[in-house]
Amino acid sequence: MLEVASGQGQNGTWKRQDFILEVPGQYPKKICITIFGDKVEQFNVKQGEEVRVEADIESREFNGRWYTSVKAWKVEKAGGDMQDRMPDYDVAQNTPTSGGIDLSISEGDDLPF
Repeated sequence: MLEVASGQGQNGTWKRQDFILEVPGQYPKKICITIFGDKVEQFNVKQGEEVRVEADIESREFNGRWYTSVKAWKVEKAGGDMQDRMPDYDVAQNTPTSGGIDLSISEGDDLPF
């Protein structure tokens, strides 16, 4: 959990908090996720909790450089039926076996990164 940041903008006071989500697997991946506004208190994420996050991923260009943000719009704590909706991971391949977003690189991928 990183510190809550806040300030004054054209539309009034703003607030955001970043946290690092670690995706399990043989080679765990870490993703910095941002929560904005009232959702900081609503989600009330604590360090060490297991959560399921639904987020928007967006990239934008500024002065010839590209920046990517991951903004959470839903965070659920572990427990209840959440485990039924979590993707299962193939630990040997470090990829989801069902559901979720596959962040792995595949053969023949022609992307420059």
